[in-house]
Formats: sequence, structure tokens, C-alpha cells
Amino acid sequence: MATIDLYNQQKQKVGELALDDTIFNAEVKEYLIHEAVKIFLANRRAGTVAVKTRAQVSGGGKKPYKQKGTGNARQGCIRAPHYPGGGVAHGPKAKEYNLAMNKKARKAAIRSALSLRFKDNQMTVLDSFNLADISTKGFVGVLTQFELGKSLVVIDGPNNNLELSARNVKDVKVTKVEAINIFDIMKYPNIIFTQDAVRKVEGALQS
Repeated sequence: MATIDLYNQQKQKVGELALDDTIFNAEVKEYLIHEAVKIFLANRRAGTVAVKTRAQVSGGGKKPYKQKGTGNARQGCIRAPHYPGGGVAHGPKAKEYNLAMNKKARKAAIRSALSLRFKDNQMTVLDSFNLADISTKGFVGVLTQFELGKSLVVIDGPNNNLELSARNVKDVKVTKVEAINIFDIMKYPNIIFTQDAVRKVEGALQS
């Protein structure tokens, strides 16, 4: 069974934590990580760009003038594309980019990503991560202790002081276990867990 050093917020080692090998020390399947990230990004696309066709533009139900005798070309409706305010011909339409990935494969991709971070020594575990008050300086001070830059901080539950202290820090994201996803794990080169968050992740990602 794999183990990782357990630290407090002052970077003092306070013990070791045993990790579930099926979650943090599994085979890294890069193709699965790639597929999961691609699907995650595709599903974030809104695809809401659209324009109105002549059938959707209001007004213009009446023929603008009689068919013959005016010296003008024959016109049937002012909603036609060549009229100002008329519909758009061959314009963009709303589209769905959603892709699907089954639950088992999605969990396997996250396990591979977490295993990659562990094997590359880009994973840090703290016994707890609490701030006495809302302090960006205090939050950054903890990261500085560990000499970490761009980081994903995973906590086991609501932590108002920590979340508010981190919200203005560039290249850092604080997230709960329930919201962890493949894109964030791969986007941030360093990942920080609290001890309780590790246990919740292990429980959630059991195959």
C-alpha cells in the first residue's frame, strides 16, 4: 500500500497516511485522461449562438406593394433577408456539443489523473487546512511554506475562511471533494488535499 507524508500548515511532518492503491497508485491511462478532458470541455460549450430566419422575424405578413405596375421588383414580404430588419439567410444555428462518458470510465479517468499527480510527487496532504479569519496573506503564506505555485486545494467540506481567503489568489482554486473533476486535476500541476478529503475521495471513487 502506498503512503504519503502528512504535514501540518507549517510544513512540519506529523506522520504518514496510507493511500488506497486503486485510487492514488493505479495504472495511469493517458488515453482515458485525454478522452475525459475532451468530453468535459465539449460539455462546457454553450452552443447558443443563433440568428433569426425570415420565419422568426416579427411583422411583414402583408405584401409590401402590388405585384405589378409600381416599377419595382416583385416582393412578397419585408421579412426577406435582403430587407433591413429581415431574417438572416444561412446564419448560425444553436447547436449542442454534449458528449457522453459512462460513469465507470469517468471514475477511472479521475483515478488515473490522481495517480499521475501522486507518482510525479505533485500531491501534498495536510492534516487540516484552517484559517482563523479571512486572510489572503495567511493563505498565501501556507502555499509559500510548501513552495507551491499553481495549485488545486481539495477540502472535505465547507470552509468559509479558506474559500474567501483564496478567491483572489491567482492560479489557485479551492474546491470540495464533491466538485472535483478531471479538468481541474490536469489544469493545476499541484494538488493539496486535507486528510479527510483524501478519505472522502477514496470512498467516492471506489469502482
